[in-house]
Amino acid sequence: MAENNSDMNRREFLKTGAGTACLAGLGGLAWLAGGKKSKSHTVWQLDPHVCVSCGNCANYCVLEVSAVKCVHAFAVCGYCNLCTGFLSPDPVTLDSGAENELCPTGAIKRTFIEDPYYEYTIDESLCIGCGKCVKGCNAFGNGSLFLQVRHDRCLNCNECSIALACPSGAFKRVPAENPYLLKDVSHS
Repeated sequence: MAENNSDMNRREFLKTGAGTACLAGLGGLAWLAGGKKSKSHTVWQLDPHVCVSCGNCANYCVLEVSAVKCVHAFAVCGYCNLCTGFLSPDPVTLDSGAENELCPTGAIKRTFIEDPYYEYTIDESLCIGCGKCVKGCNAFGNGSLFLQVRHDRCLNCNECSIALACPSGAFKRVPAENPYLLKDVSHS
């Protein structure tokens, strides 16, 4: 009889252990689903008023080409002939020659409007998020160029490697319903 009693104890132990393991597994799945759900309500974004255009966005993104792109606030732009976001702020001569262009990939396109005005547009497929144009525009221009995370490219990593490398703390989570922090005249 003692042998039967120990067999019953083993069976009860296995049944209880299996039930506990199933409950723990379901709890773990619920926790993971809850974590995914809360993550999907927020996305990473750069605050253009805090960004220092350090270049880390181009170097630290886990993607081959950064999800961070330059954006142009046309309402803020002065449409200058000698735009320091397009041309080097320290040119050899004050002219708009190609040797003075600032963007290493040619992502900024310059279009003549009328004398002395030019329009500057960003070809995001060429932009690597280096921030050189933003730094030049903020240093000597009116700050109409700024960096933003493009959510159609961003993986929304739990710990964004760019955010970890950001010296100014400009990367932060924002509600997915309002994913862009735009630059406006009142903060420039």
